[in-house]
Amino acid sequence: MVKYFVNLYKKYNQKYHFDQFIRFVLVGLLATGIDYLVYRLLLNLVGKDIAYTLGFITSLAFNLILSHVFTFKKDVTALSGVKFIIAHFINYLIRLGFLNLFTLVGVPEKYAPLPTYVIAIPINFIVVRFALTFSFRKGELKNEESSDET
Repeated sequence: MVKYFVNLYKKYNQKYHFDQFIRFVLVGLLATGIDYLVYRLLLNLVGKDIAYTLGFITSLAFNLILSHVFTFKKDVTALSGVKFIIAHFINYLIRLGFLNLFTLVGVPEKYAPLPTYVIAIPINFIVVRFALTFSFRKGELKNEESSDET
C-alpha cells in the first residue's frame, strides 16, 4: 500500500513539480523575509517606493543564487541570470503596482507589502520557472531534473 502511494507521488511529482514548488516556497520565504526586513528598515528614511525597490534588489541577489542552485537545480550562467532578472523585473512591476494599490485603498504602508506578496508569489513561480526551463532554441520546456532521482 505504501509503495502504491510512493509511486503515485513520484508520478504526479514528475508531472506537477511538487518538490520544485516546495523548494521555491522555501527560498521565496527567505527572500521575502529579506525583502520585507529591508523595506521596514528603510521605510521611514526614503519612502515606500524606494524602500520597496531596495528591498527587492537585496533579496534578488540572494534569490538568484538559491533559485538556480537549490530550487531549479540549474547552473548559473549569464543567460539564465539575465532571464531570471527579466522575470523578476516583471514581478517587481506587478508587486509595485499592487503595493501602491493597497496603500491607495487604505492599507498602512508598513503592511501593504504583505497582501502584495500573497498575489505576486504564485505569479512569480510561473514566470521564473518558465524563464529558467524554457529552451528558446527548441521552443519547449526542459525537464531540468532527472527522473531517476530517489
